[in-house]
Amino acid sequence: MREAMKREGAEWIKAFSIGIILFVFIRIFFFSNYVVEGESMLPTLEDGNKVVVNKLGYETEDLERFDVIVFHANEKEDFVKRVIGLPGDRIEYRKDRLFINGKKVDEPFLKQYREESPGGYLTGDFTLADLTGVERVPEGKLFVLGDNRLGSWDSRQFGFISEKQLVGKVNLRYWPLEEMDIKF
Repeated sequence: MREAMKREGAEWIKAFSIGIILFVFIRIFFFSNYVVEGESMLPTLEDGNKVVVNKLGYETEDLERFDVIVFHANEKEDFVKRVIGLPGDRIEYRKDRLFINGKKVDEPFLKQYREESPGGYLTGDFTLADLTGVERVPEGKLFVLGDNRLGSWDSRQFGFISEKQLVGKVNLRYWPLEEMDIKF
């Protein structure tokens, strides 16, 4: 009887250890938790929101326009922004409207801000060439903007982000619980 209890205890410890190892492995290589800092993604994400980032081998061709991503801004900071321009895109803003490759594209995530500031522009007029000196988003690069266009440090200031800077795509906001949301 005592021997059976020892074996059962050893099996529980073994199962628990394997579970911890799997959890750590998945957490390191596939998903990460991030806490949003700042107001650049308001109203979509607020300061203090907690999100899960899918790190599963994302490259620029795996992303879609308007995906919310996390990337390494520098050695110490990661930024959360929205993908606006994909490789090959020509980006232009005129009278607070986005044009990609000459076609007007709606940005529904800006609706709340547009309603709060009627008549005022959220995003100043520019072309990609005005900001970066090139007509199109280069291969392996992304053009990103924060949703809070008046208070965001983004590609308008620092240019394109590289595929190498990409951490992953935000798939879930889990805190605060009442704002839990899947895929942005």
